[in-house]
Amino acid sequence: MSEPEANPESTAAPNPDSTPVSPGFAVATQPSYASTLFFGPDGLRPGWGFAIYVATFYILQKVVVDLAWARDLGARGLWSMMLEEMGDLLVAVIPAVILSRVERRPWSGYGLPLDKAFGQLFWIGTVWGFAGISLLMFALYGLHAFTFGSIALHGAHLVRFAAFWAALFLLVGLFEEFLLRGCTQFTLTRGIGFWPAAIVLSSMFGLIHLKNEGEQWRGLLAAAFIGLFFCLTLRRTGNLWFAVGFHAAWDWGETFFYSVPDSGMVAPGHLLRSSLYGPDWVSGGSVGPEGSVLCLVVVALLWIEFSRMHPEVKFSIASPPLPTRGN
Repeated sequence: MSEPEANPESTAAPNPDSTPVSPGFAVATQPSYASTLFFGPDGLRPGWGFAIYVATFYILQKVVVDLAWARDLGARGLWSMMLEEMGDLLVAVIPAVILSRVERRPWSGYGLPLDKAFGQLFWIGTVWGFAGISLLMFALYGLHAFTFGSIALHGAHLVRFAAFWAALFLLVGLFEEFLLRGCTQFTLTRGIGFWPAAIVLSSMFGLIHLKNEGEQWRGLLAAAFIGLFFCLTLRRTGNLWFAVGFHAAWDWGETFFYSVPDSGMVAPGHLLRSSLYGPDWVSGGSVGPEGSVLCLVVVALLWIEFSRMHPEVKFSIASPPLPTRGN
């Protein structure tokens, strides 16, 4: 019997080009679920960034308040107030620094570039802020809703209290502007756009004043409107230094120079024995001038003039650098 023929296919040498290759699984090269949950194509997702910032600030701020008022530092609580504002500014900055490192974004993107600190925009803002509160007070004076009264401070006391309130309201301006129009405005803008974010945060700015004794709904509305004006200045200048100067000078003029209630707060150590008269919707009542309908008119005029002088939009959102392969 003859040998059966060998199958040529079974004896042929294997072709190296036909060697099967193990399939590539897409899951092995795609980012993990946790990574996609927290991070998008342009960094940490805005919702998570905002939540992390607010939660961290809230926890740290409670500690600051307890520490600032743990001991009686005298001076009718003024030094404790100063200590609290310093701590508030610090705990507003800490979560922003953390987020900037996580997202690898420059600090300047959060509205307070250090190379422009206390530069021209800041001092222009102080002029606008003092001019704005002065316009409001003289309008009230013209309507017989405000009288200057007599001088309450003299000599060294005048200088010390003027300097104290200037320092404190500088801290207030830095803290409140950065808290509500710095990292938070930047983060929410990435998610919902600039003006929707501005409306949300300015509403929060108004509601924050609920804790002040003597505050009323008119004052809350005015604070929110002023907050929107500060958002406009951020959008048109590209940073918060104008707003910080304006905020500090407005509060200093209102509290110390014109010596009237500031969002319901009557502070000791003011310059004048001034008084407000007439119906609350004109004078502002216990709220102070910010509770007057004239405050809305003044801020509207400031808005129109600022828009005319600064027509160009300079606020922008820069994407973080893309991670290199293997990082």
